[in-house]
Amino acid sequence: MPKPLRFIIVPKISHPWYGEVHQGAENQAEILSRELGVEVTVEFMPPAQASQPIQDAILESAVASNPDGIAVDLVDTVGHMPGIQRIKELQIPLVLFDSPSPDATITSIGNNYAEQGAVAAERLAKLIGYSGKVAIMQGVPAAPNHMDRYQAQIKVLAKYPGIEMVDGGSDHDDIELAGHQAVAALDQHPDLKGYLCCDASGPLGIASAIKKAGKVGEVKVVSMDGIKPILDVIKEGVIDSSSATIPRMQGSMSLLMLWQKSLGIPTPRNLDTGIELITQENVDAFLSRYG
Repeated sequence: MPKPLRFIIVPKISHPWYGEVHQGAENQAEILSRELGVEVTVEFMPPAQASQPIQDAILESAVASNPDGIAVDLVDTVGHMPGIQRIKELQIPLVLFDSPSPDATITSIGNNYAEQGAVAAERLAKLIGYSGKVAIMQGVPAAPNHMDRYQAQIKVLAKYPGIEMVDGGSDHDDIELAGHQAVAALDQHPDLKGYLCCDASGPLGIASAIKKAGKVGEVKVVSMDGIKPILDVIKEGVIDSSSATIPRMQGSMSLLMLWQKSLGIPTPRNLDTGIELITQENVDAFLSRYG
């Protein structure tokens, strides 16, 4: 009888976006179980905070359980994560998701984060007529994908002399903190015309702050990602649109790549799962995916 397979997913933090990644991995596990005739299970191990020491402790726990593979979304670079080096030393199959990989031996599943940030910034610039104050909220500043998006947004906005960039805070992948940071930015800049962010927590906090301030429609927001709470505020008109990753596909492909690695099959260095632009015109189609 074939041996059961157990794979572990370690996100940055517990968050609805990662719930979508987890669901995609579970869907792939069902397919593999059926087609291979073996039990394939997924263990989801989210840290309590988006913190390098906390995520490393989770990775050590994952390693100690001797899984068949581990998928990680890093809170810091590969070189700053001892847990990643430990996984490599023990030759446990490893992939990164939603994180770029500087290591040719580690497959990265996600998208072009700089392109994603640039798409959002270009759309916002057009919405505000290429003039006025724009706040950018960072996510986890050390996270490579968040930094790629942030730097791309700055590069795009810097092209337009009429746009003034201001600090929109750093949410550290925490929706409540994002709300507090957005309230502060709106108070400090009552003439703010636009808001960008770098993760899936920022838009929800920003939307809450804009509603509290009575500035729906006055402050244009282009967000990241497309989880249902973000789709809801796009439908409501609080957020204009979103440059979105496809988290279920990231989870599905992470599991598939781990299975291939467990067989010793070479996997690509990068697997691009694409970007979706969600707007008022197509948001209903995205909402329909949730039933």
